[in-house]
Amino acid sequence: MASWFAGLRPVAGVPAAEGLPADATVSLRMGDGSEASLALRGVQARQVTAAVPWRKTRSARGQLHYPGYFWSATMSAHVIYESRLELARLLLADFDRHVVAIAAQPFLLQARVSGHARRHVPDFLLVHADKSVHVVNVKPAERLADPRIAEALAWPGRLFRSHGWEHEIWSGADPVLLANLRFLAGYRRPGLLPEELLDEVLAAVRPGDTIGGVTGRVSGARTPEEVKAAVLRLLWQQRLATDLHGHLDEDSALEVTA
Repeated sequence: MASWFAGLRPVAGVPAAEGLPADATVSLRMGDGSEASLALRGVQARQVTAAVPWRKTRSARGQLHYPGYFWSATMSAHVIYESRLELARLLLADFDRHVVAIAAQPFLLQARVSGHARRHVPDFLLVHADKSVHVVNVKPAERLADPRIAEALAWPGRLFRSHGWEHEIWSGADPVLLANLRFLAGYRRPGLLPEELLDEVLAAVRPGDTIGGVTGRVSGARTPEEVKAAVLRLLWQQRLATDLHGHLDEDSALEVTA
């Protein structure tokens, strides 16, 4: 099956470009309330993921965005988001098995750009299993038409790429994929189902099987609800795969992943 994350992979090993501003700094907020300021050219992803979010999420009457906390299976902890669009990108990151760490509102970047002092807090920093780093800014597509917003996102991107980190401006994804992931996310927490049930259901999947086919065949000592829940948990774990760009139902074809 085609990758569900085509186009979202960072390019590993991007060489640092010459001319990275010497005054470009990253400020981190630590768990004890202190702050640390590091030169961008020397900062490492592990230092960022050890910090806490630079900004705290908050709610107020009349605000137009919806912040909150998402329990991340990747982090085994809550991760903040500042809008529903950010939540959608966070959900994709949590489902991506190549992502091993997620930091939200990770740091304050400061630098002089074209003679002006600039400040920027990205939305997410993602660390991948191959050690590559992906900085993500989430912005609705219609707002990117504003030259001021486009420029405000362009200069941090240039600095991140010069540091060897990939930069992504994300404006959304296939709504069917996102709807399926929101549903599967209900099965993301460990310990909801016994491992022996998951192993039993996985072993029962045959070539050409569907969700309904496996549920009907394995149900016996197990209830259909238990088997279906196991299938959905295995899909979240990506031990099973299906076409998540199509409607997820009893007829969805299943494939055991490597």
